[in-house]
Amino acid sequence: MQQSSLRVNMTDEQFSKARHQMVRDQLAAITDQRVIRAMQAVPRHRFVPANVRELAYNDRALPIGFDQTISQPYVVAFMTAHLQTKPSDRILEIGTGSGYQAAVLAQLVAHVYTIEINSPLAERARETVESLGLTNISVRNGDGYQG
Repeated sequence: MQQSSLRVNMTDEQFSKARHQMVRDQLAAITDQRVIRAMQAVPRHRFVPANVRELAYNDRALPIGFDQTISQPYVVAFMTAHLQTKPSDRILEIGTGSGYQAAVLAQLVAHVYTIEINSPLAERARETVESLGLTNISVRNGDGYQG
């Protein structure tokens, strides 16, 4: 138990090193350098609950509460690369979850509009995005079924 507590209290420098290692080791098949830089820039550990934070840079989905998960880093990078975004693009994301995908996209496009049906998840995502100073993301709580 004590070892787990120590790992949850990783320093920003340790998280940064883990993020660099994630990009180097897990995203080698991603050739779009813009996506690589975006994945490097976004601190995934800020988008997951404290009890799984030490696992943030493993290539696996992690629980974020309410029976939802944050997608594994490779999946986020793969989907992002295949969007072939342009800096002038505006993106509508249905299903904000933790806000991580929106934060990655925000590194690449003019604005990301994201909607989450689960109120607590939407609020947590909004708080995380704001705490990171990502001003080109708009998080809305609602049902994205109709867009």
